Amino acid sequence: MAGYTCFCWNRGGVYDLVSSEPEPFSLPSAIPEWPKGDGFAKGSIYLGELEVVNITKFQSIWSCYVSKNKREGATFYKPLTIPDGFFSLGDYGQQIGQPFQGFLLAARPAANSKEAELPPLQKPIDYTLIWCSANWQDDSHDGSVCFWFPCPPEGYRAVGYLVTDDSNKPSVDEVRCVRADLTDTCETHEPILCIESNSVDIPFTVWKSRPSFRGMWCKGVPVGTFCCSTNSNFNDEIEISCLKNFDPSLLAMPNLDQVHALIKHYGPTVFFHPKETYMPSSVSWFFTNGATLYTRGEEEGQAIDAKGSNLPGEGDNDGEYWIDLPDDESDDHVKYGNIDSAELYIHVKPALGGTFTDIAMWVFCPFNGPATLKVGLLNISLKHIGQHVGDWEHFTLRISNFTGELCSIYFSEHSGGEWVDISGLEFVEGNRAIIYSSKSGHASFPHPGTYLQGSEKLGIGVRNDAAWSKFYVDSSVHYMIIAAEYLGDVISEPCWLQYMREWGPTVEYNSRSELDKILSFLPVNLRYSVENVLDKLPVELFREEGPTGPKQKDNWVGDERT
Repeated sequence: MAGYTCFCWNRGGVYDLVSSEPEPFSLPSAIPEWPKGDGFAKGSIYLGELEVVNITKFQSIWSCYVSKNKREGATFYKPLTIPDGFFSLGDYGQQIGQPFQGFLLAARPAANSKEAELPPLQKPIDYTLIWCSANWQDDSHDGSVCFWFPCPPEGYRAVGYLVTDDSNKPSVDEVRCVRADLTDTCETHEPILCIESNSVDIPFTVWKSRPSFRGMWCKGVPVGTFCCSTNSNFNDEIEISCLKNFDPSLLAMPNLDQVHALIKHYGPTVFFHPKETYMPSSVSWFFTNGATLYTRGEEEGQAIDAKGSNLPGEGDNDGEYWIDLPDDESDDHVKYGNIDSAELYIHVKPALGGTFTDIAMWVFCPFNGPATLKVGLLNISLKHIGQHVGDWEHFTLRISNFTGELCSIYFSEHSGGEWVDISGLEFVEGNRAIIYSSKSGHASFPHPGTYLQGSEKLGIGVRNDAAWSKFYVDSSVHYMIIAAEYLGDVISEPCWLQYMREWGPTVEYNSRSELDKILSFLPVNLRYSVENVLDKLPVELFREEGPTGPKQKDNWVGDERT
């Protein structure tokens, strides 16, 4: 750590020097050698006029605690071991106490960049001081730090800030700015550090940055850098940019053989609750066991063949068609599913400008069961609320196209979801994570437990119970790739995927009367709190309406909701 000091501060005015070299978190098992292909997992990616590499080795520059228990704060790092010919684009920061999974991109001009009038990379012409520790009015302060913005030449953009442990400006050789047309807009994401106290003259906030547009065909590429401001309510356009991928071939994406290898190596095991009533099934099992297509204005329904080839494959969700369970009560078993037939339906797509691969895994259940309301220690089983025919749920694996390493998994939960880094996952075997599917509603969670859809603080909401059981589906074995648009016509999409209407009927009932009956039994001092929480839940929870299929979901072409 020669030349760098790790400095810690807390609100009590106590300062300590600490060692905070990053400890990288790794997967449980080694990454295999993937089948041969073009640019996937080759270590570098071409973005058109730029070639970029992923830097994961860092040297700590400065650390700061902002709580007395030293559990809150951040550390900032300088990239190390940058390959010859590549240049740093900025420094990296992350919160203290988190396993280290950071990355920074370093870049160099690609061979074809020589044809351009201006080079893709240029040194900054100067630096602007954004914030320094001299703004702390504390006599016991015995360390220093400065955050610098690289001033780009005309026609160029900075994509990261620099951090120094003294007040001297960094050398202009330390970082490169990027030609403006090779960049894209980015936005603030999660906060990394917020310094606001009586001993601080000027408040200071640091955020993660990410591309503003992150859908399947969006070109923005995250650099891994942060953005910062002395305005804690920062909402203006940020000064830095992200990179942009101008390579239409997306050569860093995996080919079909590599996709199969990724699924077999990383495919999670989905565990259903030990008291689950409504199990998953394959779509073909659902069709051949009596699922029926209904048309508006016609009393009789139509049987659906195993491939769904007689489903209407054009149009939008106009209410003209829907799928329902068999009318015959003797066929009521269909709603309980058939886990032996179940398989995960895979959509493979580029993410973050083709530097990552998203493997979205869809689970189908013939029926979504009614909800259970939790009010403190009281659990109330609801009769209708929350139930509907047909249930599509999903989770998404995000793979680095630099290395082929699993980076995180998105867990789709009711009315939202979250990305969980690999350090926060449970693994059942090797690098295969565990997905816990909640009882009746089938939302996905990274750990067992009871998750409330409502207010955790008040203990009021709809229960989502997740637990290990003997009921599971192994997605590394039981899967079907249903779409991978970037591969062209390599994958034939199933007929049923083109069905854009609802997979269950709309049934109107008075959910308010059921809730009012429940509320009438509650103490008066609880009623307002329960009503207030219930009013904020999605309206879909309070009526029986079948969902549309995967291709109608926002995340099919867009990014997961975060």
